[in-house]
Amino acid sequence: MKKKVLSMLLTAVVAGSLLAGCGGSSAAAPVQEAPAEEATEAAAEETEEKEEVAEEAAEETAEEAGEEAAEEEKPSATVGDGSAGDIKVWVADAVVDFTAKEIEKFFEANPDYAGYKVTVEAVGEGDAAGNMITDVEAGADIYAFPQDQIARLVAAGALETVNPDVLDAVKSENDEGSIKAATVGSELYAYPLTSDNGYFLYYDKSVVSDPSSLETILADCEAAGKSFYMEINSGWYQTAFFFATGCDLSYETDNDGNFTKANVTYASENGLNALKAMIGLNESKAFQNGSAIGEATNLAAIVDGTWDSSAAQEVFGDNYACAKLPTFKDASGKEYQMSGFGGFKLLGVKPQTEEDKLAVCDALAYYLAGGEVQIDRYKEVGWGPSNIEAQNSEDVKSDAALTALAEQLTYTIPQGQYPGDYWTLATSLGDSVRNGELSSSSSDDELMDALSKFQESCESYVQ
Repeated sequence: MKKKVLSMLLTAVVAGSLLAGCGGSSAAAPVQEAPAEEATEAAAEETEEKEEVAEEAAEETAEEAGEEAAEEEKPSATVGDGSAGDIKVWVADAVVDFTAKEIEKFFEANPDYAGYKVTVEAVGEGDAAGNMITDVEAGADIYAFPQDQIARLVAAGALETVNPDVLDAVKSENDEGSIKAATVGSELYAYPLTSDNGYFLYYDKSVVSDPSSLETILADCEAAGKSFYMEINSGWYQTAFFFATGCDLSYETDNDGNFTKANVTYASENGLNALKAMIGLNESKAFQNGSAIGEATNLAAIVDGTWDSSAAQEVFGDNYACAKLPTFKDASGKEYQMSGFGGFKLLGVKPQTEEDKLAVCDALAYYLAGGEVQIDRYKEVGWGPSNIEAQNSEDVKSDAALTALAEQLTYTIPQGQYPGDYWTLATSLGDSVRNGELSSSSSDDELMDALSKFQESCESYVQ
């Protein structure tokens, strides 16, 4: 990558200098033409001078780029002597040292696996997935990645299925949402690492009497003159309604990340019920559109994530409380549990040609994703465990936000890959509700027309 950047810098410097030479005399007085021979020699000398200037500038640029690259060099750690071989591990910056210490513990407890040199490198989850898909052979042997990349990684041949010897244990030890996130077809392709990315309800328990019902929450907030916040013009939060009623919104991709199939059922009776629920929420006098507790005022309840737990505790004080998202009812009285997107970190193992190395990688991945390590990782960096026993530990159970999120994630759908324009399209749908273009006065035909246009646009992103 550095070589590519340097090459681009050199090209830019040379091109810039040549362009500067070409444009300098356009406004000058006419110049008498020189004989062809003299003109050629003069042009050659001028070109040589420009090349020298370009080379000097390129050298200075390369030195600066090298200094910047050195400053931005990512942390890494090495464990073991390498007598049996090498293993490369990619994890996020925040857990490089933590992971290296846990690997040392693993080899101490499993001396039969010792002899491998394990290099732990800082590569963010999203970057790790992209790098693996680009070049599986050069990629890490064990790497963490976000669940929305798993289908592409499987298609690229970058993931080994979970070791059959521990398959049942992994499935029973981790929560349902994380297992779904690690599964493609009927195969489990990764070891769940966290269950901590999603949204749930923060609320003031002195105001909200029953956090399980959206209708009750709104009634309590209206009676107290308080606000309920949710960002209904966000493609992330908005799915809480549509997935609740049974709508589908998912895409399939090829190995290059191109969208090959769209599964969208918003233009349906289920979609109509979800949209009407959004409209009902928007028309409550207690409702405010938003999801950042730091920007909320007169607050009694908000749909938000674990990243705002400290702010929520500060706002609500002794009345701070958390819960899964509530249910809502349609016009017939049918009740739906609010759903939405869930996010999980997973740990994958690259297919290996050496059986011995594969055995070590599998064992190490299972260990690093195990319950005890998940608890220690929570204590170290605050990542929420997917392991059920870890979730029930005193340390994690005392974290009200993580407990609420863990419950909510059982009702969510792991976020897959979506076209960039989807998020803008979802915002537009939500804005149509926010500005009253779609309201309780709208006919079913008008609402269905809006949903049909939304669905057609979603489907149009498929190549």
